[in-house]
Amino acid sequence: MLFNKVLVANRGEIAVRIIKTLTRLGVGSVAVYSEADRDSPHVHLADEAVAIGPAPARDSYLQGARIIAAARQTGAGAIIPGYGFLSENAGFAEQCAAAGLVFVGPTPRQIRDFGLKHTSRELAHQAGVPLTPGTGLLADVGEALAAAEHLGYPVMLKSTAGGGGIGMTRCDDAAQLAAAFDTVQRQGLNYFGNSELFLERYIASARHLEVQIFGDGRGNVIALGERDCSLQRRNQKVVEETPAPGISPARRQSLLDAAVSLGRSVGYQSAGTVEFIYDTARDDFYFLEVNTRLQVEHPITEMVTGIDLVEWMVRTAAGEPPDFAQLAIRPVGAAMEVRIYAEDPANQFLPSPGTLTRVRFPADIRLDGWVGDGTVVSPHYDPMLAKLIVHGHDRVDALLRLRRALAATRLEGIATNLAYLRQVVHGDLFTSGQMTTRALDSFVFPPPGAPPVPPTTLKVLQAAIDQHLRRAS
Repeated sequence: MLFNKVLVANRGEIAVRIIKTLTRLGVGSVAVYSEADRDSPHVHLADEAVAIGPAPARDSYLQGARIIAAARQTGAGAIIPGYGFLSENAGFAEQCAAAGLVFVGPTPRQIRDFGLKHTSRELAHQAGVPLTPGTGLLADVGEALAAAEHLGYPVMLKSTAGGGGIGMTRCDDAAQLAAAFDTVQRQGLNYFGNSELFLERYIASARHLEVQIFGDGRGNVIALGERDCSLQRRNQKVVEETPAPGISPARRQSLLDAAVSLGRSVGYQSAGTVEFIYDTARDDFYFLEVNTRLQVEHPITEMVTGIDLVEWMVRTAAGEPPDFAQLAIRPVGAAMEVRIYAEDPANQFLPSPGTLTRVRFPADIRLDGWVGDGTVVSPHYDPMLAKLIVHGHDRVDALLRLRRALAATRLEGIATNLAYLRQVVHGDLFTSGQMTTRALDSFVFPPPGAPPVPPTTLKVLQAAIDQHLRRAS
């Protein structure tokens, strides 16, 4: 039996998206909000709303005790976290259970085991999933240097608790590794409360592929297709699509099978994403990590499968998981998603908080967003404004729809990355489908209205930038 009421422990577009599914299911929704979000759409869409603190996330959306108190105050039977904030916090999931509340997501143990990269790698190894050559946890910089000599440079130095591109650095030689060790260690401690590090061999020509899995917590796990998230800027995803272009059917099936094998090995429960590095030179893939939550780019999987992943999560948490034996999941067509941010591409992509004076999106797309005319974008949170999602008959059709949708979108009042996205999806790089995770490193963004820069000049500028970055690192 479904819950009578569910509290949504998040804000912005993901809170709005979750509340819409709860409403469709006839489940009461409770929103929580900080002082800065008092007038945000998720507050007005929910059946009830509870204030939980000042604007900074550490004083509001990261206050697990206050969120649990809000759930008990309103009579909610479950808490769904979305992504970010407390979504992958095993301690919070345990606190929910102790308070008699259901955490809508994986088990605390699964969150904890997959939350640390070194234990995640161990589980993948036990499940027979291919691993990038690497190390266990490193005792000190001396051990790191010795291991790197064995692996061969370049290597990636990673915080075991890192994520979102934070806590990882490429090292091309021993000097860079020695210089980066303390820095990455501090990043891990400051951002994630964990200073432990490990090494992996760096894959020069890599794509970032991920498989959406879902488990019923009873030993059954299903794969819902793969996504290509290779187009990234500083390890942050810019465009995502499904299916991944240029992957052979045999390789795709091996990828899906590996993800399911890992999920089954732990009796995975709820939605999760198994991420892989795909080595284009060797036509092979290696395990990267598991995200034990709803992924930002989950809508493109929903578009090609017709599944509502949030509904599946809520039903599974209520003891009514989908019957996989009765399902025949066959993804149809192709889907793409871009993330629209309040950030200025002409100014090092710095966040640009302020008031949106005009907001217009086309009507013939899926739009997961939270902004409209007059929306005030706070400096306290991630600057994502919306996710623009299209579905086409095939990749060519989806790309045409994405280009048209971006061209028809209007965002005024503050700087956004809209013009940047338009240029990226019109470029030969994305059109060809031959992206790698470093492809955008050489993409130079000319602001709208600027005179075109000759290709030879761009090459000289890029060479100077590369030389500067090498010296700085």
